[in-house]
Amino acid sequence: MKLALKIVVGLVVVYALLVTAFETWLGYSQPRGEDNLLITYTGNDGAEQQRVLSLFQSQGELYLAANHWPRGWFTTVKQNPDVHIEFSGDRAGLTGDYLAVTIGDDDHDRVLQDNPLPLFARVLMGFPPREFVRLEQQ
Repeated sequence: MKLALKIVVGLVVVYALLVTAFETWLGYSQPRGEDNLLITYTGNDGAEQQRVLSLFQSQGELYLAANHWPRGWFTTVKQNPDVHIEFSGDRAGLTGDYLAVTIGDDDHDRVLQDNPLPLFARVLMGFPPREFVRLEQQ
């Protein structure tokens, strides 16, 4: 029994380290792809901050999601919802100033259903809860 417990604890520790390594790499490298955008927002200290995020859509509206455990940007944007979004590629015409609006449970469930994450991605991220804000152009 002790050996089995040690193995389970060891696997949990290795998994936690894998998730931490992945989230740390993602936070520092901030890779950009077709569905990514650059958000500029005001931090709690009054300084502008930037983050690369993925864009999600549901029923013709634009959403940003906190898909990862590190989500300081999300908390800050909910407190200071005036943001600037820069898109590239085909979506460059959507670049502009937006208001990041917190959504209710019904909208959350719909956006979550319309934009599922692959199981592999969820495993790498450590199964964090997903939260969304809707972008309203100003």
